[in-house]
Amino acid sequence: MQVLQVQLEVGPDPAEVGRARRWARSRLAGSGIGDDEPLAETLVLLISELVTNAVVHTGCPAVLRMLFAAEGGVRVEVADASDRPPRPRHAEGDDTNGRGLELVDGLADRWGWQPEGAGKSIWCEVDPAPAAPSPGLGHGSGHGSGHGSGHVPGVGPGAGPGASMTPGRVHC
Repeated sequence: MQVLQVQLEVGPDPAEVGRARRWARSRLAGSGIGDDEPLAETLVLLISELVTNAVVHTGCPAVLRMLFAAEGGVRVEVADASDRPPRPRHAEGDDTNGRGLELVDGLADRWGWQPEGAGKSIWCEVDPAPAAPSPGLGHGSGHGSGHGSGHVPGVGPGAGPGASMTPGRVHC
């Protein structure tokens, strides 16, 4: 399997999230994924959530990586300096945070986390959209969730559904 990897260093400022989204749109377009395609919109939202979590909950720089598989799937990774694993959180009613990884869980085909250096990397994968069904064939969505296991071969511990980042600062 051939993979193209690109990465962006993200500063410890919430304004960097917008820069990460613009950078991601540019890289997606460069890989042939149009700005108006559902895959691009999903990936930009996933990137926004993961980068926001890394910057807000660690207060440290992070590294955003996008890996483009020849088959059309995309893996997003955000590495930060915190070694704390994601922990379950559930937002209530008017809460203004606590929904980030619930969104990731709902949008990504798979996601999880793994130790990386002194910190961790949180990742998600989005498969290419399945081809439209032929007339007369079944109309299943073809969208396998896979988000409960949090495990892809060769990848470390998974987070699982409903997890979120642990609040608190770390030393950068």
